[in-house]
Amino acid sequence: VQLVESGGGLVQAGGSLRLSCAASGLTFGDYNMGWFRQAPGKEREFVLGISWSGRTTYYGRFTISRDNAKNAVYLQVNSLKSEDTAVYYCAAVLRGKVPTAGEEYDYWGQGTQVTVSS
Repeated sequence: VQLVESGGGLVQAGGSLRLSCAASGLTFGDYNMGWFRQAPGKEREFVLGISWSGRTTYYGRFTISRDNAKNAVYLQVNSLKSEDTAVYYCAAVLRGKVPTAGEEYDYWGQGTQVTVSS
């Protein structure tokens, strides 16, 4: 199983980014997906999750979506702030609930760095 994030980079405060996570080696439609982030010196935190069927919640400036035909999950972040600077990870967990605890996920990507300059 491989999860590969992309789309990170250096962006000015107030800008937007769309992160992507490409999955392979698993039946993507059987997995709930989550995005996490870890800022320097801080613990990893849950950002948003989406069920295998596309059920999700919205969290202000963050939107998660998936395309099961492309084996991909996305995270749109708008109005970026300096505190959004972190490594962003996608993770997969077999159907069931969409957990917020990272240890409940089965697979992880290597992360993509997002740096917001003020």
